[in-house]
Amino acid sequence: MNPIADDRPGFHLARVFATPWTGAYATHLDSALQFGKHWHDTFGMGILERGAQSWCSGRGQVRGYAGDVITLNPGEIHDGQPLGAETRRWRIIYMDVSTLQPFLPAASGAAIARPVIPDPPLFAAFARLFGLLEQWNASRSGVDALACEESLAATCTRLMARHGSTPFEARVPDRDVRAVRERLSDDMQSVPTLDELGRLVGLSRYQVMRRFQKVCGLPPHQWLLRMRAERARVLIRGGATLAAAANQAGFADQSHMTRAFVRQFGFTPGAWRRCS
Repeated sequence: MNPIADDRPGFHLARVFATPWTGAYATHLDSALQFGKHWHDTFGMGILERGAQSWCSGRGQVRGYAGDVITLNPGEIHDGQPLGAETRRWRIIYMDVSTLQPFLPAASGAAIARPVIPDPPLFAAFARLFGLLEQWNASRSGVDALACEESLAATCTRLMARHGSTPFEARVPDRDVRAVRERLSDDMQSVPTLDELGRLVGLSRYQVMRRFQKVCGLPPHQWLLRMRAERARVLIRGGATLAAAANQAGFADQSHMTRAFVRQFGFTPGAWRRCS
């Protein structure tokens, strides 16, 4: 594993892997770091290989232990901290909704029902998938890509058939919060004050801050940083240089983008560019 630079103390090793599919990537992390609340625009599904972790999820506070399958749905606010031992090690594959959809059985739900799943055969299926992805990263051969695709289809079929649910609905923001989110995301380089956001929706600065955090799970400035990181990830995947991605996503410079990237994804923009 290659170490990830971070401005916080604590052991942290990470790898990020390309996959044969546009809109999907995989990570392998061994970390003592605590991750603050954030979200991903993708599905996340994988395995906890060693140690244990506690985190908030769309289903409340949960705990996962070595041998568990761990999952998240798009837009699901979560954090993460080690439980018991100083570190925990996990593997996750992140997939855009459009990328995952073709692999889902027709009768499955559109979301994963539980953030922690004790299912040894499913754990083994994910372990096989991650092993095949490492093999494909080394070879980039069509045969290995086909093996990955077959493994992903079998794994997703089992996951959604046994643990799928009706479509997951992240908390739908009310009209005021939706207007604030649109203002924050439409022009990330021009950051409004709380007074400006309050005037936009007819609330005081304190009312808009409290309402936004209650609905979105994060205060406006943290939500904006997470959104900038997501936008930078997409820009880099599309071929933008790190400097251009930082500028277009609204970061002051690359170092600010790197810190936000590590907090959001657990790896650096450079590692992401190398696998994209």
